[in-house]
Amino acid sequence: MPMLQVNLLKGYSPEIKHRLMRALTGVVRGITQATPDAITVWIHEVGSDQYSRGGESRQPGAGAPDAAAVVADFLAAMEARDLEKAETYLAADFVMSFPGSGELRSLAQLVDWARGRYRYVNKTIIATDVAFGMDTTVVTTHGTLAGEWPDGRAFSGVRFIDRFELQAGLLVRQDVWNDLAIANE
Repeated sequence: MPMLQVNLLKGYSPEIKHRLMRALTGVVRGITQATPDAITVWIHEVGSDQYSRGGESRQPGAGAPDAAAVVADFLAAMEARDLEKAETYLAADFVMSFPGSGELRSLAQLVDWARGRYRYVNKTIIATDVAFGMDTTVVTTHGTLAGEWPDGRAFSGVRFIDRFELQAGLLVRQDVWNDLAIANE
């Protein structure tokens, strides 16, 4: 029965603490195979007047945004063709790659590249997975695509996988794999 105790500087939001406890539970389960009900996580909070680093009292940071929510919001903006909103989720050095596209560095490049391939695409997400690294968080989504080919024919049920990398809460990379090429044969 794994038990974890985490010391946090007082001031993080309940949402941040909840996400931390869920992520720690997932990591412990993945390594020990303990059931989630057998994993206990305690958070002990310490006020900034009871803590110092380098002889100075500190305040907690803002915490990272929910990476899965960032990806979902970005994909929703893209589906709505709200490129201005979608760009707010991107780091300055963002790069994306689709089957046959090479590396694209802007949403305008993506729109130009996709123009002859389909009129529109909607995604149905089946699952989203998040993996935390030291500097990069990876979010992978998979599901199916539906939309319309340039000639007006509809398509649906086309498999896709999107893999996103986030740093400091912004998307730095998107790699896409899908079966659109074989669906249009």
